[in-house]
Amino acid sequence: MLLYKKLIAPLVMSLLLVACGSLIPSGHQQVEISQWQGGAYKLDPDHASLHFSINHLGFSNYIGRFNTLEASLDFEPDKPEDAHLSATVQIDSLDVNNPEFAKELKDSSWFNATEFPIGYLESTEIIPTGGNQAKLMGNLTLKGITRPVIFDVSFNGGANNFLTGKYTLGFAAKGTIKRSEFGISSLVPAIGDEVELQISAEFLKISN
Repeated sequence: MLLYKKLIAPLVMSLLLVACGSLIPSGHQQVEISQWQGGAYKLDPDHASLHFSINHLGFSNYIGRFNTLEASLDFEPDKPEDAHLSATVQIDSLDVNNPEFAKELKDSSWFNATEFPIGYLESTEIIPTGGNQAKLMGNLTLKGITRPVIFDVSFNGGANNFLTGKYTLGFAAKGTIKRSEFGISSLVPAIGDEVELQISAEFLKISN
């Protein structure tokens, strides 16, 4: 009987877990862009992130993030190149897992969050590059300085989100900027000039 319990009980538990897992629908049923729903979308701030990475004295890549983001997206599946993205980031939401250092970075010698509390990104062109990939051209504004930027974008999928009850689009994007071009040149080149930006975002549909 003891051997029976040792062999059968784990098997039963495994079957139950598989059965429960099958009840949870996939979040990305529609991968092809042509199948997505067009319309106006807004960013789901609970499922969005903006991380940055910068070389630190040649020893490591230092990583931080901004926690407060807003964005809107206009999208049509038959003309993805006409999509338009507008986004803002609250500079004061800078998070480097070190409150004292974050305070220093928000000061005038770095981001100057008091005088320039918001960063802006406005898309100017979308260029599909094959499959679910594209390049997003846009203008990024930091510290009152606007420069052109390019992001490599991956369209992750679109589907009805069973958690929110709303149709959702998912994206990931990566790009590189030079911080000195935005007036953030402290300790260049000891601390890298190039900053890699990584964005992950879910957009909720608000209208047709």
